Amino acid sequence: MSSPTSGKPPRIVAELGRPETPEETAARKARNTIQHRANQTLRNLIYSLVATLALVLLLVVVVVRPDPTVLEPVDYQTIAAEAQVDSAVPLVAPELPTGYTSNAAELTTSADGVSSWYVGLVTPSNEFVGFTQGIESNPTWIAQQLDQHLPTGTDTVDGVVWDIYDYRDSDDPGNLAFAMVATFGDGNVSADGTSYVLFGTADSNEFRTVAASIGAEFTADGETE
Repeated sequence: MSSPTSGKPPRIVAELGRPETPEETAARKARNTIQHRANQTLRNLIYSLVATLALVLLLVVVVVRPDPTVLEPVDYQTIAAEAQVDSAVPLVAPELPTGYTSNAAELTTSADGVSSWYVGLVTPSNEFVGFTQGIESNPTWIAQQLDQHLPTGTDTVDGVVWDIYDYRDSDDPGNLAFAMVATFGDGNVSADGTSYVLFGTADSNEFRTVAASIGAEFTADGETE
Protein backbone atom coordinates (compact mmCIF):
# COMPACT_ATOMS: atom_id res chain seq x y z
CA MET A 1 0.00 0.00 0.00
CA SER A 2 1.38 3.41 -0.90
CA SER A 3 1.75 6.22 1.58
CA PRO A 4 -1.04 8.72 1.30
CA THR A 5 1.32 11.59 1.99
CA SER A 6 4.45 10.81 -0.04
CA GLY A 7 3.03 8.86 -2.94
CA LYS A 8 5.96 6.43 -2.56
CA PRO A 9 5.68 2.77 -1.55
CA PRO A 10 6.81 2.07 2.00
CA ARG A 11 10.54 1.23 2.37
CA ILE A 12 11.04 -2.49 2.81
CA VAL A 13 13.60 -3.18 5.50
CA ALA A 14 15.51 -6.36 4.75
CA GLU A 15 16.14 -7.08 8.42
CA LEU A 16 12.46 -6.75 9.16
CA GLY A 17 11.06 -8.30 5.99
CA ARG A 18 8.36 -5.67 5.98
CA PRO A 19 7.85 -1.96 5.45
CA GLU A 20 9.11 0.47 8.10
CA THR A 21 6.60 1.95 10.42
CA PRO A 22 6.52 5.75 10.68
CA GLU A 23 8.24 5.47 14.06
CA GLU A 24 11.06 3.30 12.67
CA THR A 25 11.53 5.70 9.75
CA ALA A 26 11.82 8.65 12.10
CA ALA A 27 14.29 6.78 14.30
CA ARG A 28 16.40 5.77 11.27
CA LYS A 29 16.54 9.35 10.01
CA ALA A 30 17.47 10.59 13.47
CA ARG A 31 20.31 8.06 13.66
CA ASN A 32 21.52 9.07 10.20
CA THR A 33 21.46 12.72 11.19
CA ILE A 34 23.47 12.04 14.34
CA GLN A 35 25.98 9.94 12.39
CA HIS A 36 26.31 12.61 9.72
CA ARG A 37 26.99 15.28 12.33
CA ALA A 38 29.52 13.03 14.06
CA ASN A 39 31.32 12.41 10.77
CA GLN A 40 31.27 16.12 10.00
CA THR A 41 32.73 16.94 13.43
CA LEU A 42 35.49 14.36 12.94
CA ARG A 43 36.34 15.78 9.52
CA ASN A 44 36.46 19.30 10.94
CA LEU A 45 38.77 18.10 13.72
CA ILE A 46 41.08 16.45 11.20
CA TYR A 47 41.09 19.61 9.06
CA SER A 48 41.95 21.70 12.14
CA LEU A 49 44.82 19.37 13.09
CA VAL A 50 46.22 19.46 9.57
CA ALA A 51 46.00 23.26 9.49
CA THR A 52 47.72 23.52 12.88
CA LEU A 53 50.54 21.20 11.83
CA ALA A 54 50.98 23.18 8.62
CA LEU A 55 51.25 26.41 10.62
CA VAL A 56 53.83 24.88 12.99
CA LEU A 57 55.87 23.63 10.02
CA LEU A 58 55.74 27.09 8.46
CA LEU A 59 57.01 28.67 11.68
CA VAL A 60 59.85 26.16 11.91
CA VAL A 61 60.90 26.68 8.29
CA VAL A 62 60.50 30.46 8.10
CA VAL A 63 61.09 31.73 11.65
CA VAL A 64 63.32 29.24 13.44
CA ARG A 65 65.58 28.43 10.49
CA PRO A 66 68.92 30.25 10.89
CA ASP A 67 69.59 33.05 8.48
CA PRO A 68 72.48 31.79 6.31
CA THR A 69 73.73 35.36 5.80
CA VAL A 70 74.57 35.53 9.52
CA LEU A 71 76.92 32.55 9.16
CA GLU A 72 78.63 33.82 6.02
CA PRO A 73 82.36 34.41 6.75
CA VAL A 74 83.67 37.94 6.39
CA ASP A 75 87.06 38.77 4.85
CA TYR A 76 88.12 41.21 7.57
CA GLN A 77 91.59 41.69 6.10
CA THR A 78 90.19 42.95 2.80
CA ILE A 79 87.73 45.19 4.67
CA ALA A 80 90.62 46.54 6.78
CA ALA A 81 92.60 47.40 3.64
CA GLU A 82 89.59 49.22 2.17
CA ALA A 83 88.90 51.09 5.43
CA GLN A 84 92.54 52.10 5.89
CA VAL A 85 92.04 55.20 3.72
CA ASP A 86 89.84 56.60 6.50
CA SER A 87 92.36 55.98 9.30
CA ALA A 88 95.75 57.57 9.92
CA VAL A 89 96.64 54.69 12.25
CA PRO A 90 97.22 51.18 10.82
CA LEU A 91 94.20 48.97 11.31
CA VAL A 92 95.09 45.61 12.76
CA ALA A 93 93.98 42.61 10.71
CA PRO A 94 96.03 39.79 12.23
CA GLU A 95 96.81 36.46 10.63
CA LEU A 96 95.03 33.83 12.71
CA PRO A 97 95.48 30.05 12.78
CA THR A 98 93.20 27.73 10.85
CA GLY A 99 89.79 27.43 12.49
CA TYR A 100 89.28 31.12 13.25
CA THR A 101 86.73 32.88 11.05
CA SER A 102 85.19 36.35 11.08
CA ASN A 103 81.49 37.22 10.99
CA ALA A 104 81.77 41.04 11.14
CA ALA A 105 84.24 43.86 10.49
CA GLU A 106 83.70 47.62 10.40
CA LEU A 107 85.31 50.99 11.11
CA THR A 108 83.13 53.45 13.01
CA THR A 109 83.48 56.77 14.88
CA SER A 110 81.69 57.34 18.18
CA ALA A 111 80.15 60.57 19.44
CA ASP A 112 83.27 61.32 21.51
CA GLY A 113 85.44 61.24 18.40
CA VAL A 114 87.14 57.88 19.00
CA SER A 115 87.43 55.81 15.83
CA SER A 116 86.95 52.08 16.40
CA TRP A 117 87.97 49.19 14.18
CA TYR A 118 85.92 46.14 15.17
CA VAL A 119 86.31 42.51 14.11
CA GLY A 120 84.08 39.68 15.34
CA LEU A 121 85.67 36.23 15.41
CA VAL A 122 84.37 32.68 15.74
CA THR A 123 86.98 30.43 17.34
CA PRO A 124 87.76 26.77 16.55
CA SER A 125 85.61 25.74 19.55
CA ASN A 126 82.71 27.77 18.07
CA GLU A 127 82.99 30.45 20.74
CA PHE A 128 83.11 34.22 20.24
CA VAL A 129 85.99 36.68 20.47
CA GLY A 130 85.52 40.27 19.41
CA PHE A 131 88.35 42.76 19.24
CA THR A 132 88.02 46.51 19.00
CA GLN A 133 90.92 48.80 18.16
CA GLY A 134 90.29 52.21 19.68
CA ILE A 135 92.28 54.93 17.91
CA GLU A 136 93.32 57.80 20.19
CA SER A 137 91.23 56.16 22.89
CA ASN A 138 90.93 57.19 26.52
CA PRO A 139 90.04 55.50 29.85
CA THR A 140 86.40 56.54 29.51
CA TRP A 141 86.13 54.85 26.12
CA ILE A 142 87.70 51.66 27.48
CA ALA A 143 85.33 51.63 30.47
CA GLN A 144 82.35 51.98 28.13
CA GLN A 145 83.53 49.03 26.06
CA LEU A 146 83.66 46.85 29.18
CA ASP A 147 80.44 48.04 30.83
CA GLN A 148 82.45 49.72 33.62
CA HIS A 149 84.04 46.42 34.73
CA LEU A 150 87.30 46.61 36.67
CA PRO A 151 90.40 44.54 35.80
CA THR A 152 90.93 41.34 37.77
CA GLY A 153 94.59 40.75 36.86
CA THR A 154 97.21 40.99 34.10
CA ASP A 155 98.80 38.68 31.57
CA THR A 156 101.87 39.13 29.36
CA VAL A 157 101.61 37.68 25.87
CA ASP A 158 104.76 37.82 23.75
CA GLY A 159 106.03 40.85 25.63
CA VAL A 160 102.75 42.78 25.58
CA VAL A 161 101.05 43.39 28.95
CA TRP A 162 97.27 42.93 28.91
CA ASP A 163 94.81 43.80 31.65
CA ILE A 164 92.52 40.84 32.33
CA TYR A 165 88.77 41.12 33.03
CA ASP A 166 87.62 37.67 34.11
CA TYR A 167 83.90 37.69 34.91
CA ARG A 168 83.09 34.15 33.81
CA ASP A 169 81.78 33.26 37.28
CA SER A 170 79.27 36.14 37.25
CA ASP A 171 75.57 35.66 36.63
CA ASP A 172 74.89 35.94 32.90
CA PRO A 173 78.06 37.86 31.89
CA GLY A 174 77.17 37.59 28.19
CA ASN A 175 79.88 38.56 25.73
CA LEU A 176 81.87 40.24 28.51
CA ALA A 177 82.57 36.96 30.29
CA PHE A 178 86.28 37.45 29.61
CA ALA A 179 88.20 40.43 28.27
CA MET A 180 91.77 41.56 27.67
CA VAL A 181 92.88 45.18 27.22
CA ALA A 182 96.21 46.59 26.07
CA THR A 183 96.95 50.26 25.41
CA PHE A 184 99.94 50.85 23.17
CA GLY A 185 101.68 53.86 24.59
CA ASP A 186 101.05 52.76 28.18
CA GLY A 187 104.42 51.06 28.65
CA ASN A 188 103.72 48.54 25.91
CA VAL A 189 104.68 49.61 22.41
CA SER A 190 104.40 52.95 20.64
CA ALA A 191 102.86 56.13 22.01
CA ASP A 192 100.04 56.45 19.48
CA GLY A 193 97.30 56.01 22.11
CA THR A 194 95.81 52.94 20.42
CA SER A 195 93.95 50.51 22.68
CA TYR A 196 92.83 46.98 21.99
CA VAL A 197 89.85 45.45 23.74
CA LEU A 198 89.34 41.71 23.33
CA PHE A 199 86.11 40.32 24.75
CA GLY A 200 83.89 37.29 24.40
CA THR A 201 83.07 33.77 25.54
CA ALA A 202 86.13 31.80 24.38
CA ASP A 203 88.61 30.19 26.76
CA SER A 204 91.84 31.85 27.87
CA ASN A 205 94.01 29.99 25.35
CA GLU A 206 91.94 31.18 22.39
CA PHE A 207 92.07 34.73 23.73
CA ARG A 208 95.85 34.48 24.06
CA THR A 209 96.08 33.24 20.46
CA VAL A 210 94.25 36.35 19.23
CA ALA A 211 96.34 38.59 21.50
CA ALA A 212 99.56 37.01 20.21
CA SER A 213 98.44 37.51 16.60
CA ILE A 214 97.82 41.20 17.28
CA GLY A 215 101.25 41.55 18.88
CA ALA A 216 102.87 39.69 15.97
CA GLU A 217 101.41 42.15 13.49
CA PHE A 218 103.01 45.07 15.30
CA THR A 219 106.30 43.16 15.45
CA ALA A 220 106.12 42.64 11.68
CA ASP A 221 105.56 46.38 11.21
CA GLY A 222 108.62 47.13 13.32
CA GLU A 223 106.61 49.09 15.88
CA THR A 224 107.49 47.11 19.01
CA GLU A 225 110.25 48.10 21.32
